Amino acid sequence: MELTDFDIADYLDDAEAIALYLSDVLETGDIAYLNSALGKIAKSKGMTDISKKSGIKREALYRALSETGNPQFKTVAEVIKAMGFQLSVKPIEYDKGLT
Repeated sequence: MELTDFDIADYLDDAEAIALYLSDVLETGDIAYLNSALGKIAKSKGMTDISKKSGIKREALYRALSETGNPQFKTVAEVIKAMGFQLSVKPIEYDKGLT
């Protein structure tokens, strides 16, 4: 049996899959995970295309959208928009037994 490396980008082939993935990532609250996920989505959609649509240099995107990157919120918002998505907010669902 031969194992191959798993690459999520291979499965991010439509808007619904990307939206579900990104929503799950956002719910974790892990910023490094978010940066990495945005980088993988950008690669799956074409980093050059995302760079052109967002107005951010490709090299800067690679740096910002890595697990060690620290992009400004404006960069994150521009990248998400360039990918064809928008940010939204919903209330956190707390356990009704807690106050």
